[in-house]
Amino acid sequence: MLGAFIHGFVLAFGLILPLGVQNVFVFNQGAAGGKWTRSLPAVITAALCDTLLIILAVLGVSVIMFKLEWLRTLLFIAGACFMIYMGWTIWRSAPAEANAGPAGLPAKRQAMFAMSVSLLNPQAIIDIVGVIGASSLNYEGSLKTSFALAAILVSWLWFAGLSLAGRTVGKMNRGGALMKALNRVSALIVWGMAVYLLLNGIA
Repeated sequence: MLGAFIHGFVLAFGLILPLGVQNVFVFNQGAAGGKWTRSLPAVITAALCDTLLIILAVLGVSVIMFKLEWLRTLLFIAGACFMIYMGWTIWRSAPAEANAGPAGLPAKRQAMFAMSVSLLNPQAIIDIVGVIGASSLNYEGSLKTSFALAAILVSWLWFAGLSLAGRTVGKMNRGGALMKALNRVSALIVWGMAVYLLLNGIA
């Protein structure tokens, strides 16, 4: 059982580590200013969405996505369109001034955006379904449960740690210059991913 747990933990960590839209959003909410707890809606929602996708992948329910080409194409195009909008929102977001008080999105908008960047992110879905779901086929019963729990644990720890890292960076923000630069870089990353998804969706 320990071997399955370690396998799930290492595999999930390798998948979640690269910079993605989820990571950019959660990090930005942590860095936006105010107390760290203000970023918890983004952290919890992103982790819950990953938990749902991992459970569906391990149960084999989400494999249907690979069998329906039109659904895959639609998912890629919808995800790309949302990321274009998300990038524009990040680009235009006004950074918090030093000592200006709490900033960041309200809790409901954090949850909405976090859910969108999690469930409308085809690359993340493919990683979870194609890699974690496929790898879980090596296990049965309690071993599969241990594998899935490890992958889920990684998501919760990662997003909490990412928002804390963002909060640390946010504390260094003076006059908003650092956050403005970070927002611009984040927007460019999100737009780059949108182009990548569009190219894959119409290929």
